[in-house]
Amino acid sequence: MLFRKLSMNKKIMMLTFFIIVFSFLIAGTFVIGSLLKEKEENIGQEAMLVARTVANLPEIKTLLQSNDFKFASSTINEMVEEIRFINQADYIVIMDTNRVKYSHPSIKEIGEVSKSSDMDAAFVEHYYLSKANGENGTTIRAFVPIMDEYNNQVGVALVGFLLPSPLQIFTDYQSEILITIAISVLFSMWGAHTLGRHIKKQMFGLEPHEISKMYVERTETFNSMHEGIIAVDKDLNITIFNKKASEILGVEGEPSYYLGKNIYEVLPDTRLPEIVLTGKPVYDQEIYVNERSILSNRIPILVNGNKVGAVAVFKDLTAFKQLAEELTGVKAFVQALRVQTHEYKNKLHTISGLIHLGHIKQALEYLSQVQDEHDNVTKFLNERIYNENISGLLLSKISRGKELGIKVNLDKESKFTKFPDKLDHHDFVVLFGNLIENAFDSLIGVNRQDKEITISIDDNDGILAILVSDNGIGMTEDIQSRIFESGFSTKENEGRGIGLYLVNEIVQKGNGTIEVSSEVNKGTTFIITFEF
Repeated sequence: MLFRKLSMNKKIMMLTFFIIVFSFLIAGTFVIGSLLKEKEENIGQEAMLVARTVANLPEIKTLLQSNDFKFASSTINEMVEEIRFINQADYIVIMDTNRVKYSHPSIKEIGEVSKSSDMDAAFVEHYYLSKANGENGTTIRAFVPIMDEYNNQVGVALVGFLLPSPLQIFTDYQSEILITIAISVLFSMWGAHTLGRHIKKQMFGLEPHEISKMYVERTETFNSMHEGIIAVDKDLNITIFNKKASEILGVEGEPSYYLGKNIYEVLPDTRLPEIVLTGKPVYDQEIYVNERSILSNRIPILVNGNKVGAVAVFKDLTAFKQLAEELTGVKAFVQALRVQTHEYKNKLHTISGLIHLGHIKQALEYLSQVQDEHDNVTKFLNERIYNENISGLLLSKISRGKELGIKVNLDKESKFTKFPDKLDHHDFVVLFGNLIENAFDSLIGVNRQDKEITISIDDNDGILAILVSDNGIGMTEDIQSRIFESGFSTKENEGRGIGLYLVNEIVQKGNGTIEVSSEVNKGTTFIITFEF
């Protein structure tokens, strides 16, 4: 609990301290072990050297063959003890071939027979080292056979050196070890403090728990948004992928699973890489991702003027299209019903007047004419236009034109049998609705007796061609160059300037072409072509 309350600098310093202590403990274990091994080798060499030296002394060889044991042992022990003292050996034992001891640091052992089993090889002329554990610690022992002048073995020289303990090794190098530890700790703490300050600066002075809290809050904020959000870094690895994005694009699994993966592995057609490459934003563009139509805003992420990635914010166009259809279609249907109500009321007044005047025949003829006219239009639309949404829209626009004093001519050869790839009735409701409404706008303020809009739909030989033409006010070349820009309009009404932009987006989505020809005060013609 106390550790959690410490600042980042203090935490780093404490962790560094513990790491240093642990590192020194591990390193010290290896170092002392290595020193012990080296010490053991040196002691073994020294023991063997002393044993060889003693075994080669002529006096010892001669005394071992003497019949006077007391004199021989006394003399040998005196000589050996002097050598032992000079070489600081723990013991030097001289034995004859019967294993009787002629020298030993303990006087009581002289004359005794050695019963140690690890010296058998020495009595058959072998030179070797062995290690033995005693009361005072571990001893390195060198065994060297003693040979007379005729190369016959007359005894064995045994030299033992006590191995130093790890504590003794540490004591021997105490000053060097302490100085090394002090310098290392000093520089490590300074480095930890500097590193902590640098890390904290990089993290804007925030503590780890604050960053963790911000990360969780950011993730939940993105997941609660109604728009889909995907972000990538400069290497095109996904850094943000919220739940709405996975729902809209139909990507299965937890969004967090895709973090860190390359965008091409998850969604190869997001067009985010081109934003990272060019650094130019794209707003309100309809694109197909994972076979789904979305309205996307793609923006580069800049930090201190450098591109570090890109983010896409998008929404499902299904709801958007429904709204557009409502604005351009359903609204038009309601308006058409109002127009038809007004139109039929006038016709009923005409028929009523004729009947009151006694012109029954003329009333019947007028009624038949009205019925034929309506039946002809309805029959034509039902037979030639195979989608009721578009049929209803065109019928409403014809009625709307009558109310405005504008004749809407629908080419009698028109035919519409199927939709181009990637487009549906929502797209064509938006397309026809905006083109015809645009034509109405161009004719409303025109002082002309014959106001006409011509609509032609040609569906033949794998090509769908749509023509919408009017004899309205027309456009200048400057206006023509900007009509497909989002928000551009020659009208001052708020919310204008989106219709033709949407039309152009639909044409691009269907891989079609759009041509505009216009002349001021003569009219405008739009020709849109799709290939199946």
